[in-house]
Amino acid sequence: MDQNEKTKLSLDATLIRKSIVTSVYNAKSGHPGGSLSAADLLCYLYFKEMRIDPENPKDPQRDRFVLSKGHAAPALYAALAQRGYFTHEEASTLRQKDSIFQGHPDMKHIPGVDMSTGSLGQGISAGCGMALVGKEKNFRVYVLLGDGECEEGQVWEAAMFASHYKLSNLCAMVDLNGLQIDGATANVMNSAPLDQKFASFGWNVLTIDAHDFDSIEYGFQKARECKDAPTMLICKSVKGKGVSYMENKVNWHGSAPGKEQYEEAIAELDNLYKSYKGEIK
Repeated sequence: MDQNEKTKLSLDATLIRKSIVTSVYNAKSGHPGGSLSAADLLCYLYFKEMRIDPENPKDPQRDRFVLSKGHAAPALYAALAQRGYFTHEEASTLRQKDSIFQGHPDMKHIPGVDMSTGSLGQGISAGCGMALVGKEKNFRVYVLLGDGECEEGQVWEAAMFASHYKLSNLCAMVDLNGLQIDGATANVMNSAPLDQKFASFGWNVLTIDAHDFDSIEYGFQKARECKDAPTMLICKSVKGKGVSYMENKVNWHGSAPGKEQYEEAIAELDNLYKSYKGEIK
């Protein structure tokens, strides 16, 4: 991937972050921290990695994505909007009356959403079921988990299932930002070392930088090359990435910015967008 491609992805990721902040601000509720930490991963997935078509969101041959950490729905909606499934204006109606954009993904009403999620731990199990079918029908399945979510026992049942059935078309990711609603994951329920634990279940495991597109590309490339096991990408990330006052702050797990905070965040992201725009050749 050349520098121009990476810069264009950075532009898209910045617009995804603006959409996240705007939708949470408009709703006066939501989960900005873990949405912002996942923005670059989702940007790469929807613009480079997955076989999808916004004009045909139910294509039976499409790749599937499951947001297992469903509270990060603002990130998924923003990525889908940026990819053209609907507009950012529509996505900004998050959690509002008569809006289809609920606080957690809804596959029945939102174009591009492949699985309804919310109860932590269940999304990875749904992804395993999809991948089992996908082995016969030649599509891939991608699942994004939170590191706090990995405290759920169902995650490990799914890990055992995926390894047993050699779901090599399954690529899961852990958004390893180190924080959950009650504090640092290391203090609430330390699940480290996640890389060794998934490897012990028979997964192909790689650790990548969730905010570096070269590293992200490398991870997905190695996942595709693995033909006899599911892949887990341990994605080291920063909670609240892109909005300086939110970064690594646990209180932004599930809090909406006020007017001044919103304006500060948008100004910061606008400046970032302009700097990337200037790098395009």
